[in-house]
Amino acid sequence: MATAQTTKGKITLRGSTKIVTDINSILFQRGLYPPEDFKMIQKYGLNMLVSTDDALKAYLSQIMTQLESWLLAGKISKLVMAINSKETRETIERWQFDIYVTDNTSRESNAPPTAPKSERAIHAEIAAIIRQITASVTFLPMLEEKCTFNILVYADKDAEVPTTWIDSDPHYIKKNSEQVKLRSFSTDVHKVDALVAYRLENEF
Repeated sequence: MATAQTTKGKITLRGSTKIVTDINSILFQRGLYPPEDFKMIQKYGLNMLVSTDDALKAYLSQIMTQLESWLLAGKISKLVMAINSKETRETIERWQFDIYVTDNTSRESNAPPTAPKSERAIHAEIAAIIRQITASVTFLPMLEEKCTFNILVYADKDAEVPTTWIDSDPHYIKKNSEQVKLRSFSTDVHKVDALVAYRLENEF
């Protein structure tokens, strides 16, 4: 019977899902929750802050479980985290992660073999993205109003969607926005490209 685990030297899809859905760094860096609601852990060779808020942890766990199922089935192409004004519901920032399947089994038979990427190399790429997220506070406008966030998943039409999930608009920033492409990372089974779009300060 087939399993989700990959051979040695290759990170699993299941593990990669947790990497894709690790949005704690954004929540902390953008101040959506108070600093005291986070604790420091070691991950990817970095000191990272993760939430200790029980309600938030339960919410993220529920999303991760469903997202993991879709990713393992190849049913997802994009993950978006939209930061919205609590008062106006307007989208202020939009963090987007595009997911592409790059499984070696889909390569043409005459293509040269690709050496498996080590988990250490993958983690180094992820660490670079996390450092870039941390550095983003230097160019992103201050979030001076109270904000909330939504997580959007772009799944295939034939994906089985739980009844607790609802359709949503794409939460684009409506006007006067800028975007910055972040680093990408890849495993032996998929590649993730990231970018952040944000509303410029002089437009309200």
